[in-house]
Amino acid sequence: MLWRLCLLLSVAVSAFAQKPTFTVGWSVYAGWTPYYYMNKAGILRKWADKYGITIKVQRFDYAPSLDAFVAKNIDACTMTNMEALDMPAASGVPTTAILVGDYSNGNDALLVRNGLQLKDLAGKKMLLVEKTVSEYLFDRAMTMGGQRDSLKKVRMINTSDSDIATAFIGDTSASAVVTWKPMVSQIAKIKGVTSLFNSSQIPGEILDLTVVRTEVLNRPDGAGQKFAKALTGAWYEMLAQMSAGGGVADKVLASIAEGSQDTLASYKEQLSTTKMFYTPKEAAAFGASPDLKQKMGLVRQFCFDHGLLGAGTKSVDDVGIKYADGSVQGKGDRVRLVFDVSYMQLAAAGKL
Repeated sequence: MLWRLCLLLSVAVSAFAQKPTFTVGWSVYAGWTPYYYMNKAGILRKWADKYGITIKVQRFDYAPSLDAFVAKNIDACTMTNMEALDMPAASGVPTTAILVGDYSNGNDALLVRNGLQLKDLAGKKMLLVEKTVSEYLFDRAMTMGGQRDSLKKVRMINTSDSDIATAFIGDTSASAVVTWKPMVSQIAKIKGVTSLFNSSQIPGEILDLTVVRTEVLNRPDGAGQKFAKALTGAWYEMLAQMSAGGGVADKVLASIAEGSQDTLASYKEQLSTTKMFYTPKEAAAFGASPDLKQKMGLVRQFCFDHGLLGAGTKSVDDVGIKYADGSVQGKGDRVRLVFDVSYMQLAAAGKL
């Protein structure tokens, strides 16, 4: 009998060891910090168990999260639409966006000292995380403000998002900074600092996504699709709790705020300038809309103009984007970024 028991235990341990394991990376931002709570509260574990997989969660600074995704050290990652295009896609790592979480509606901002205006920024020192939506926001601000010719005259200093608030506050020689909340809120409290431009002036252009490497999603054993379904199910269970209202929601929001060492009041303030897609139906509708194509057209042109689509890229079409209706911006044989709304649609239909 003992040998049979040992055999059964051995088989059970072997089966557990072979359970497919995936890792999702996140960084501090109003629309991404919920992954901290989803992990802590056991929501991700619950959905992973449902699909017979294991999901690990790892926190990063933003730029390192992108590097880890491109290096294939993690399987899924939170990032903006622009970074999905100019980092993994441009690096030849086909990527699929499975969740359209929100868009920045004032969270990202250009802040300046001493009443400076856009026309005054030529020759001035500005802190930002280079090659991210911060650079895109600044470009849009200068373009819309009629100062495009001055763009290259601004001295941009690449600064990590974890250091940028402290760096700008402590370095009075820095005249401007482009960043996102909660750092924006922290910097805005400093005397003499004002906001010149923010993402509410370009609604829907800075999207916050959860993306999965396409090769992971298309694993022959089907585990990648189970991973996407588990992430989607957990995401909308968490969003339902966030949007429930009252004391229940406040407890959830306070727990999420812990992930960025923040307060409930501060996190609520960040959410006030974030257009969250709280329901899968709403998110899927935006992900399948013509509006998305128009906005991505602006983003991909920016990336090409700034040399962010990879070395040797001769045309904006060299990195293709495929949409929910099957249409492609760019070359059909060079699709590197896919917007897949099917998982959100499954959630909307209650089929997860």
